[in-house]
Amino acid sequence: MSRHVMVGLSGGVDSAVSAWLLKEQGYRVSGLFMQNWAEDESGYCTAAEDYQSARAVAEELGIPLHRVDFSVEYRERVFASFLRQLREGKTPNPDVLCNREIKFQPFVEHARRLGAELVATGHYADLAASAEGPLLLRAADENKDQSYFLAGVPRAQFENVLFPLGGLSKPEVRALAARAGLPNHRRKDSTGICFIGERPFADFLAEHLPPDPGPIESDQGEVLGEHRGLQFFTLGQRKGVGIGGRRGASEAPWYVVDKDLARKALIVSQQAEHPRLFRRTLHTGRFHWLAPLCAREPLFGRLRHRQPLAACRLVETADGALRVEFEQAQRAVTPGQYLALYQGRTCLGCGEIAAAGPA
Repeated sequence: MSRHVMVGLSGGVDSAVSAWLLKEQGYRVSGLFMQNWAEDESGYCTAAEDYQSARAVAEELGIPLHRVDFSVEYRERVFASFLRQLREGKTPNPDVLCNREIKFQPFVEHARRLGAELVATGHYADLAASAEGPLLLRAADENKDQSYFLAGVPRAQFENVLFPLGGLSKPEVRALAARAGLPNHRRKDSTGICFIGERPFADFLAEHLPPDPGPIESDQGEVLGEHRGLQFFTLGQRKGVGIGGRRGASEAPWYVVDKDLARKALIVSQQAEHPRLFRRTLHTGRFHWLAPLCAREPLFGRLRHRQPLAACRLVETADGALRVEFEQAQRAVTPGQYLALYQGRTCLGCGEIAAAGPA
């Protein structure tokens, strides 16, 4: 009898093609739609629309579709941490937490309760076997590679996981979806995370975090105005700084170049490449290793999804934390985001950025 695989069907084209490919390969395929955020009245969360799309795909493929609500787990394990880090002045990445806390733990456990031997998702990543366990690899399509978002998942949870899209490019996936006659083959890719959707980010945060105002200062120390809270800003941000035209100043846009947490001051400049935005070193919290470091191979780091890999080296480790130095200074090294490390195609793991070195 063919092996039973449960595919996380999100309603998007990537998971739909994953299910189609696995069925073509002879697996017994089922789908599982995960609702991770409770619907609200704003209309920004598209869970109902996503479910209808997933159901249409399941009907076209002739596979059963199960539905499960993980919104309570999401609020407790992901959203609460997201808000806490914002209050601390950080810029968290909930997608890394969602994969670690939801998509590769409750999802896998629920799939097994439904009788599945394997699970699969539409992530652009790959896996390889090794004597120590699965290795997480970068996808063939560098522009879509999502290994960065998966780098925090415990290694053991990649056992019996399939990533059917690891060797494909996005145009190839779109072409396969059209050839297979999948009903969502023209559906546009989702952007952002469900609980934010396309809504204004600052307006959404204001519903959950109280204002905590402080001064907006130029890089020369001039007070330019007042902000409503450092949690609404991230390093390198250009839009929404809230500074109008000023007498004697150019009309160039203002960029967030630093945050002074002690004084609640937002530091801005009209230099897009301001020196305070660039750092060569950073410190992580406890690093989550997926594979051992090889001293003979060059090491590369990635600070955000789709950022080009940057050559770096470990200069210090203590209590599981890392101090990393880059060959070239990196723009907007942001506490709360994650540093993922790579050697070749292998993702070694990730650690939350705790602090950046001197500018």
